[in-house]
Amino acid sequence: MDTFKIDMDERSQVLIQAIPYIQKFAGQTIVIKYGGNAMIDEDLMEAVIEDMVLLQLVGINIILVHGGGPFIAETLERIGKKSEFIEGLRVTDQETMDVVQMVLAGKINKRLVQYIEQIGGKALGLCGLDGNMLVAEKLQSDPDIGYVGKITEVHNNLLLDNIDKGYICVIATIANGTEKNVVYNINADIAAAEIAQSLNAVKLILMTDVLGVMEDPKDPSTLYNQIDIKDIPKLKEEGIITGGMIPKLDCCVSAIENGVLNAHIIDGTKKHSILIELLTDTGIGTMIY
Repeated sequence: MDTFKIDMDERSQVLIQAIPYIQKFAGQTIVIKYGGNAMIDEDLMEAVIEDMVLLQLVGINIILVHGGGPFIAETLERIGKKSEFIEGLRVTDQETMDVVQMVLAGKINKRLVQYIEQIGGKALGLCGLDGNMLVAEKLQSDPDIGYVGKITEVHNNLLLDNIDKGYICVIATIANGTEKNVVYNINADIAAAEIAQSLNAVKLILMTDVLGVMEDPKDPSTLYNQIDIKDIPKLKEEGIITGGMIPKLDCCVSAIENGVLNAHIIDGTKKHSILIELLTDTGIGTMIY
């Protein structure tokens, strides 16, 4: 884990630097997608939750959209079922969907709510079924990947009501199917982008396991601090945006084209990366605008 020390003068400068950003974002909504390996380490999870509670306490509305792939894989393994992925999406038969719903909307969702409450925040655990928040149809693919959905509607009344009451809404990414009694597994990045659009959020933050978009994935000094969405097609052509970064950038582009001011891709394995990205001049990841 990266550690560093700063003297008192540097600490005060960091706090002063945060003032204009706090003023700018107060009363605004920020949607954060959280998942992956950053959920496994207890210290990292605590740091993420501390960041969100601090932002809430200074008047910023926080929506936390979470995945839980490692925990789903662990539970499937316990029942003797192997995880299978096609183009980054989990193949989800009915038995797997039952596990996904149990783990995401149950264990992980309530664990995050508990963490937030324990350090003085206010949290409400929800999933896409609550208030018919997320409605999806089957994602058509070849080969078929089962109960994986494509969001067709976002109903945000429940979120708006509870934002006004001062809650951090913690959302598990499962959705009501357009067919009767069908539930779909939704990619958390996509769900976060759709929810951010529906709320006219000022920021969408996607937490990953890498620094952000880098010209050379092995060289942190090649990190792009900012990217204009009009430059993304060229970066794809040049092979700078590849693999799993492509759908993340596509989510960011969709969000910005539909009303979100900025999107950020940051490394969730760095402690307090949310605060550094949002409340300092230099940031820590890649901002897309």
